[in-house]
Amino acid sequence: MARTDQSGDWRTRLAPTLQELESLSREAFAFLPEKFRLLCGELTIQIADFPEDQVVEDMGLESPFELLCLFEGNRLGERFSLVSNNSANCITLFRRAILDYWAENEETLGEIISHVFIHEIGHHFGLSDEDMDALEEAAE
Repeated sequence: MARTDQSGDWRTRLAPTLQELESLSREAFAFLPEKFRLLCGELTIQIADFPEDQVVEDMGLESPFELLCLFEGNRLGERFSLVSNNSANCITLFRRAILDYWAENEETLGEIISHVFIHEIGHHFGLSDEDMDALEEAAE
């Protein structure tokens, strides 16, 4: 049975796997405005079902479903600093939380992933809500 059954019969469809969500995430990131993508420098995109227990504890979350995404990396000024660890920026999307959000809202999975990218990366780099709203409009 094909995972991407286009017949409209949802009885045969399955939630996207980690690999399928990674592919969708890479595609969504590629369609974000270039100026925004350049903020990230070298970016690694990872997909996991849930954040590690230590992350949940450190962030004071009641449930791992509260975290859709986590950006870890250097801010703009740190990338060129002598103290920088020169590691690539990494964004991890949490599949189960994203699918849970998707099931409760009327957005496509691609729209949710683009929104998560823009807001997680945007907050990390200090963009305003207005800047992120404009990026979301440009990404549509």
